[in-house]
Amino acid sequence: MTETARPQVPAVREEILAYYSRGEEDGRLRRGSNRLELWRTQDVLRRLLPTAPAKVLDVGGGSGIHAEWLARDGYEVDLVDPVPLHLEQAARVPGITVRAGDARALAAEDASYDVVLLLGPLYHLPERADRLRALSEAHRVVRPGGLVVAATINRFAGLHDMLLQEWYFDPVRRANTDAISNHGRNGGDGPFTTAYFAQPHEAPEEFMESGLTVEGQYGLEGVAWLMGGVERWLDDPDRREAVLAAMRRTESEPTLLGTSGHLLTAGRKRS
Repeated sequence: MTETARPQVPAVREEILAYYSRGEEDGRLRRGSNRLELWRTQDVLRRLLPTAPAKVLDVGGGSGIHAEWLARDGYEVDLVDPVPLHLEQAARVPGITVRAGDARALAAEDASYDVVLLLGPLYHLPERADRLRALSEAHRVVRPGGLVVAATINRFAGLHDMLLQEWYFDPVRRANTDAISNHGRNGGDGPFTTAYFAQPHEAPEEFMESGLTVEGQYGLEGVAWLMGGVERWLDDPDRREAVLAAMRRTESEPTLLGTSGHLLTAGRKRS
């Protein structure tokens, strides 16, 4: 089967490319309290993914931080990312293939993957039409019955983080944070770049509109990321396991989905 023609899409925003070209993303999930996001992503995906070997497309896979452990687990992983630095870093990860690409126009054949992961692209697509295009591309390239998992940043993650860091008491930062809480759009004039912070109900709606059947949602950090001792707990293997177990108990509780910084939505292409 020949490669499907890719739709024309706008270029990735320059400020997003510039933000990730700083080289900070590779280490972000490897240290401090951010390790909770990494370990919880592993925890959820290892329960959802088919048994290895299976073919996984890691869209917006960054430096390969998830592709690395997926390959170690025995999966056949192809990584796609638009950031040149990420591609250089990911190319050093053993056992994966790497190529430049955009989530909205994947250079892959129809029904060619068992799993498609979008663990970064959706929250850097502020326009709903672009998010639908990315999910439609995931739907196209995953096989019938295959799994699609996408990450979103929750609407009030910025507000929660500003309180945690004690930045919310600055009037300018507070006004900007409150505005983002209202409309979800981060303009990139703060510590983060252009992004969209979604309400928990939005991803399932976009999945369904793209032809995917939603199977579940999973809050990654729960309330643990907002507790002052979490970094110390993660350093202790026994306490870390207790934290992960606690977050597993509440991960799909509807009343708590919005407390996590990040949310995973999982769905399937109909057989």
